[in-house]
Amino acid sequence: MTVFPLDGRRGVRAAGEVGLATRAVWEGVLDRAVREGLAAGEPVAVAVPGENLALIRDALGDDAAAVRLLDMREAGRNPGRIIPGVLRAFADARPDARRVRIVGEPVWAGRSAAEYPACAQHEALINAAFRGRAVTVLCPYGVRTLPGRMVADAHATHPSVIPAGARTARTSTAYAPDEVVARYNEPLPPVADAPAFPFVAETLTRARHVAADEGRRLGLTGMRLEDLALATAELTTNSVVHGGGSGVLRVWPEDGRVVCEVRDGGRFTDPLAGRRPASRDQRGGRGLLMVNLIADLVRLHAREDGTTVRCWFAR
Repeated sequence: MTVFPLDGRRGVRAAGEVGLATRAVWEGVLDRAVREGLAAGEPVAVAVPGENLALIRDALGDDAAAVRLLDMREAGRNPGRIIPGVLRAFADARPDARRVRIVGEPVWAGRSAAEYPACAQHEALINAAFRGRAVTVLCPYGVRTLPGRMVADAHATHPSVIPAGARTARTSTAYAPDEVVARYNEPLPPVADAPAFPFVAETLTRARHVAADEGRRLGLTGMRLEDLALATAELTTNSVVHGGGSGVLRVWPEDGRVVCEVRDGGRFTDPLAGRRPASRDQRGGRGLLMVNLIADLVRLHAREDGTTVRCWFAR
């Protein structure tokens, strides 16, 4: 596979356009990304939706045992979890100098309108997350099933593209990841009928109880209820420490899920915050990362006068 440097240093990344998900199509992807890596003795991971994962496992045959296989519908249902919980988790577990190879399909036709902005921002941030690392990432895109704007965004978030049916990559003249991050920094308008709970440092415990009580009333139980309480604690504490000392909490039902939102006056300036794995000796800065790891979806809007974080939990 011919690829182009993502920053002139060690990493390489491309978007591969694929047609309908058939064994023949996926074997083409495998020939480029997986078997090449295995032959070179490189660790290889494949994270794609389950239906494509089955095709890959079948096509690999005995080689499947040497590949880390992940269902992206589960491991990456929250796009904000993919970099720290899937891609970097795999690469960071192999600290030697060997290059690692990853096939990752974070965008598919079934992604919801609420999920897609987080997907696009995720794709735009991968190069920054791996800058200077020895890694090859191939992101297959089903060009026959995805809307045109998603395919266009793929060209804007990948420095090189392998067109459908081609064997080599071409430089993407549309590459503009920072523009994609900014474009999908979409407003999250307040929900009119969701009760608001203003909080300060002295009422952080009360805010967590308010969220848990509302989540329980709306049908969350067990670990999902505990996850909601933990996410609320992390977000409200961030607001007090980094967001001006106060904020507003809201919890409401939406399409079978429970949504938790925290608004504050803090300025959000690091797009990789919450997507960057925490080091062992890191003190603080883990709150948004924790929320990304436990929520089913996280959306963030960096406003001129503050920040809104909204997270979803399935009932």
